[in-house]
Amino acid sequence: MEKQKIIYYEDELNDEFSTKKIEPRVIDKNFKYKKNKFWDFNSWLIQNVLSMPIKVLYAKIKFKIKYIGKENLKEYKNTGYFMYGNHTQILGDTFIPSIPIFPKRNFFVVNPENISIKPFGGLIELLGAIPVPGDKVSMQNFLKTIEYHINKKHSITIYPEAHIWPFYTKIRPFKSVSFKYPVTLKKPAFCITNTYQSYGKNNDKVQIISYIDGPFFSNDKLSVKEQKEDLRNQIYNCMVERSKNSNIEYIKYVKKEVINEQ
Repeated sequence: MEKQKIIYYEDELNDEFSTKKIEPRVIDKNFKYKKNKFWDFNSWLIQNVLSMPIKVLYAKIKFKIKYIGKENLKEYKNTGYFMYGNHTQILGDTFIPSIPIFPKRNFFVVNPENISIKPFGGLIELLGAIPVPGDKVSMQNFLKTIEYHINKKHSITIYPEAHIWPFYTKIRPFKSVSFKYPVTLKKPAFCITNTYQSYGKNNDKVQIISYIDGPFFSNDKLSVKEQKEDLRNQIYNCMVERSKNSNIEYIKYVKKEVINEQ
């Protein structure tokens, strides 16, 4: 392993450490979430046929990836569901959940920056990106798109931490807002926790071991607000426990206020 890099942070909820700085496109009423059948066929072709061997090879070669808990998904292959993950890879997070979910089509809720990369924005959409809306009208279209994919028995991956912290080994606190989808649509939710573990002759190399847990369900005896919070807590607590399996820090994160107190 290379010399450990140190990143100093201030705000676990809002700090962003992706190296890409992109001017986001505006997602408003003019943005077309719903595509035509030709576009949808091309999306399936790119998502599940042409790109899948590349995803698998990259994950195996780059990360020596290993999945634990794939069997938890089998019972739900004929229904749509939501997958929540920790956001720790700039490129890898765009496909790591799709591999164990295959052959089910997997879509991602993303920030508008992800589809603003010229000239690749359209390709990223074809690969399953669903950008977060920017106004009330686009929000309605966004929610219809989420419901459409769930009804088509697809999966939708969400990164509730929202911001990328490469190789971070803990789970950052996240809000319950993104848990309204499985609550309102009454669908199961899963989580995938990517951990970083050592391997090699001297245990100095890093591999990703991904734990898939679930299903988690909302408690319909609670109010909608309470259901979102309860489901969030179930998944957050599970991810925190799984993250404890990380045993190597490729990048060390240090809070600035700790330094200032010394």
